[in-house]
Amino acid sequence: MPEMTKYEPGTPSWVDLGTPDPVDASRFYSGLFGWTIDEGPPEAGGYRMCLLDNKPVAGLGPQINTDMPPWWTTYITVADADESAVAIKADGGSVLVEPFDVLDVGRMAVAADPAGAMFSIWQARTHFGAGIVNDPNTWCWNELTTRDPQRSVEFYGAVFGWSAGLLPMAGAADYTEFRVGDRGIAGMLPMEGDSWPADLPNHWMVYFAVDDCEAAAAKVEPLGGKVAVPPTEVPPGTFAVFHDPQGAVFSVIAPRST
Repeated sequence: MPEMTKYEPGTPSWVDLGTPDPVDASRFYSGLFGWTIDEGPPEAGGYRMCLLDNKPVAGLGPQINTDMPPWWTTYITVADADESAVAIKADGGSVLVEPFDVLDVGRMAVAADPAGAMFSIWQARTHFGAGIVNDPNTWCWNELTTRDPQRSVEFYGAVFGWSAGLLPMAGAADYTEFRVGDRGIAGMLPMEGDSWPADLPNHWMVYFAVDDCEAAAAKVEPLGGKVAVPPTEVPPGTFAVFHDPQGAVFSVIAPRST
């Protein structure tokens, strides 16, 4: 089981969901992934830890900005949130929420890259991030979907030190893998052609691993969600895209056995 104890700066380390209905969202994700989700203490403001085998795998809490749809957010670990916020602005991004302390667990900020894709940065204190990754029913990948791939490569390279390499995908646009050192830590898919809705914003997609993509898809509608993209074969495995009952979008993938 890939258990984590720390994340290097520049590495995605956490995902969480802002939702208008944390109670119903907890019911949905518990049913889909088998997570234990309990409301935190009053000082947590309704934020809930999603646990698997008693280890944190994701977060879930009340949506702060109700003018936006509910969304899964990718967090990138940094050594110093204040310094990283300055770097984000210097390299053409935006800091939407300036760095602030989250109790004693860390310091964070909410940002957007030059193309508008939103993400958060995380300076860990007592909470370093997900305790289990890449196992079934845990977070496993983050993917930037953007109409400005070259600017994105420049931005994330400058701010987080990511390198980028193309991974040709059969029947699809070239796929970019972002790396920290020699380790792949995220992907990038260009939104090219007429298959992408014109009003779909540039965004970070969160993926969760599953044992069986078809079985996961069969659970979604009975739990109140929707299957947006049915199970589809791609070189890494079988993936699907779902909407939860409140409309938040996320993906699952059953990795191909090697």
